[in-house]
Amino acid sequence: MTIRVLVADDHKAVADGIRHLLAAQSDIEVVGTARSGREAVRCALELHPEVIVMDSNMPDLNGIEATRLIREREPSARVLMLSVHSNAMHIVRALRAGAAGYVPKSSAGSDVVEAVRAVHAGRRYLHPSIAEAVLAQLVEPEALDDPVARLSARERQVLQLLAEGKGVADIGLALSLSPRTVETYRARLMDKLDIHDMPGLVKLAILHGITSLE
Repeated sequence: MTIRVLVADDHKAVADGIRHLLAAQSDIEVVGTARSGREAVRCALELHPEVIVMDSNMPDLNGIEATRLIREREPSARVLMLSVHSNAMHIVRALRAGAAGYVPKSSAGSDVVEAVRAVHAGRRYLHPSIAEAVLAQLVEPEALDDPVARLSARERQVLQLLAEGKGVADIGLALSLSPRTVETYRARLMDKLDIHDMPGLVKLAILHGITSLE
């Protein structure tokens, strides 16, 4: 049985490397690549891959939010998160969004092949380098006070676009919302986070992996 895989990463060199690695396996077929979270959602709905190797840091819509949308619309797809983040809070957020596995980019390589096969077989996969830290945090749930979890999915999307420097009008076009509605979401998320200036929002978005410094 051939495993149909979609690779989603906004860095072409990384995406090409993963694609070549997976395509070299006799039991894996790479059916497409995506360069953004929104493109990953579209490709997942069009190509129906069985496994999606998803970068967590992508512009406009990050990998965690893309995973959430894919799992809602294409529940049979299994998402393997590939990320530069190895902190437990970020990993748990990805798993709660529907990711079936998580591999730090620092440990990528043959581990990605093993992880793709594992999640395709219906198992969860946590790379050994992060598994112990995640379990330790889950034993002490109070340590997982995640401010981002207070936000709705739409508020998280607005937060990412604000942190990336998009204006209210541009955000409205991207999310099919009126400028007034975008302003309402901005006010709500600022209130929930108790942050009332843009530098503070940007700092939180970067710290919690909503967007990156790039």
